[in-house]
Amino acid sequence: MKVEKVGREMCIANEIAVDEELELKLEMISEAKIPSTVAESDRDGEEMFVPPLNFAMVDNGVFRSGFPDTANFSFLQTLGLRSIICLCPEPYPDHNTEFLKSNGIQLFQFGIEGYKEPFVNIPENMIREALKVILDVRNHPVLIHCKRGKHRTGCLVGCLRKLQRWCLSSVFDEYQRFAAAKARVSDQRFMELFDVSSLKHLPATFSCSNSKSESFTSQGRGWKSYPKY
Repeated sequence: MKVEKVGREMCIANEIAVDEELELKLEMISEAKIPSTVAESDRDGEEMFVPPLNFAMVDNGVFRSGFPDTANFSFLQTLGLRSIICLCPEPYPDHNTEFLKSNGIQLFQFGIEGYKEPFVNIPENMIREALKVILDVRNHPVLIHCKRGKHRTGCLVGCLRKLQRWCLSSVFDEYQRFAAAKARVSDQRFMELFDVSSLKHLPATFSCSNSKSESFTSQGRGWKSYPKY
């Protein structure tokens, strides 16, 4: 009983620390002034920055979303991306490939099939390899995406959170905020059982070292659905 009580107290303390850190980021975003060039383009109707479906910031230099379309390219340019992690098995669309080439963005594709329950099969080795890409800051800023930015992306981000020593309750809460009514028990079971021990030697916290990524965060451009835990 004493051990369980200590474990619960540590979990609550960790959740409070995470909550305070994200509250601070939200305050920075809400208080930031949007550059006049962006505001003017919105007002004049010349150019609008449209984020991909379910776009959000995961950590400094790490973003997540659904599959980007041509309408999202101008927005993605503001991130100064170096890499994109695609978790879909289908060939990358030609217009997306051209966008990557023209902006010097490297594509890492891990083809995970988008099965529905009860036939979900998440390949642990692919998640592990994708995590190595995320943990290498030379690939930052990096965007993680699947089709809708819910299940496959949610599992990868959830495994990253385990490396960052998040409590399972916080990991599941973040997953559910994006998956909503489509949340899968099998995904949450995968995250719970995923073994991060072979990756613990790699750093799992990131600083704002990239100027464009840091500028994006400090200027408050873009998304409105930043999850709070």
